[in-house]
Amino acid sequence: QVQLVESGGGLVQAGGSLRLSCAASGRTFSTYNMAWFRQAPGKEREFVAAITWSGDPTYYADSVKGRFTISRDNAKNMVHLQMNSLKPEDTALYYCAAHRVYARTIRAGDIDYWGQGTQVTVSS
Repeated sequence: QVQLVESGGGLVQAGGSLRLSCAASGRTFSTYNMAWFRQAPGKEREFVAAITWSGDPTYYADSVKGRFTISRDNAKNMVHLQMNSLKPEDTALYYCAAHRVYARTIRAGDIDYWGQGTQVTVSS
C-alpha cells in the first residue's frame, strides 16, 4: 500500500515557475515507478512525466518537454515536479501516481495508486 499526498500548487503568472511535491508513505515506495498526470476541466486525465524507481530514465509528454523536470528522493519518500516557463494551458489539477509499468508513456489505467491532486493555475 502506498499513500500519496501532493503539495506546491498555486496561482502563477505565465512564464513563472512552481515546484510540486509528492510525499509518499509505505515501505515499498522505492520499488515503484512514479508519474505525474494532470486533468483540466472538461478534459481527460493526461500523462505529464514519469521516473523509474531508480531515478533514471525519465520520460515527458511532448507538451512539457524542456520545461518540466521530474525527480525523486527515495531516502525521503518524495517525488518532485519542477515546472518552469509555465503557460495558461498548463492549468490543471496535478496528480502524483505510483505504478510498475516500464514505458515512455504511462496510461491512467496503468496506475496502482493516486494522490488527491494539487491545483495549478497559470494566468495570462
